[in-house]
Amino acid sequence: MLAKMTSKNQLTLPKSITAAVGATDYFDVEVRNGQIVLTPVRIQRGDAVRAKLAELDIQEQDITDAVAWARQSNESSNHKTK
Repeated sequence: MLAKMTSKNQLTLPKSITAAVGATDYFDVEVRNGQIVLTPVRIQRGDAVRAKLAELDIQEQDITDAVAWARQSNESSNHKTK
């Protein structure tokens, strides 16, 4: 099956291809062995993320602590490379 690239580097994917992978707005794009590979990506909405956090019993303080820990680790590695 052919898809033509426009002068603006845009492709229109054949309907049969998009129907086979399901509805999605985004694709991860990579080059693999000289081929362009498109992988459908489903972006999670905020409600889905909040539901997962609740399911895992992750609280706001847990996130604050994790960010502080990550920043501390990042600052330590930055000082080592200077």
